[in-house]
Amino acid sequence: MIDSRMLWLKAAGAAFVALNLFVTPAVARPIKLVALGDSITAGLGLKPGDTYVDHLQIALRAKGLDVEIANAGVSGDTSSDGLDRVDWSVPDGTDGVILALGANDMLRGIDPAVTVKALTEIVTKLKAHKVEVLLVGMLAPANLGEAYRVTFNRIFPDLAAKQGLDLYPFLLQGVARRADLNQDDGIHPNAKGAAVLAEAMLPAVLQFAQRIAKK
Repeated sequence: MIDSRMLWLKAAGAAFVALNLFVTPAVARPIKLVALGDSITAGLGLKPGDTYVDHLQIALRAKGLDVEIANAGVSGDTSSDGLDRVDWSVPDGTDGVILALGANDMLRGIDPAVTVKALTEIVTKLKAHKVEVLLVGMLAPANLGEAYRVTFNRIFPDLAAKQGLDLYPFLLQGVARRADLNQDDGIHPNAKGAAVLAEAMLPAVLQFAQRIAKK
């Protein structure tokens, strides 16, 4: 005959195991972001750890968010180049993309319609994989002509509104045309400039990451 105490112990043990299945907390994984951009994102001329992407990751973690930002910046890339590599630059498991392309389109005088098409296709691909997008804008200087400047500068706010994207209007906010914050070419931020860029960008990226964290 089976000892009733043994039956009780087995039942209690089973209940304990079942309870643990429900109360053991899930292990949280970091928020995974990708910065998809050109030489400004890649950190052309900077030492490892000095890019705005590096500064953003440190700042976000200081705010209490477990965030990993992969730097997918490639020097010289246009929006069309970014489209060509988006499938392998943004791996499975990515939660959000900081989309910072367009500067080289502007510098080369590429038809804004081409830029719009490429950026739209990138966003469409990312949305299809349930990846959130923070669109980072670029502004054209007046020396490219008023018609081009106006048309180019509308690309980013119009696309953000149409696609329902978070928007940071100007990547080089606080850094553009500042000799002390740029390298000798006057285009790429130096180490101090990258830090300033990241500081200006942080509120938008923080809000973006927090929204992802709540999903």
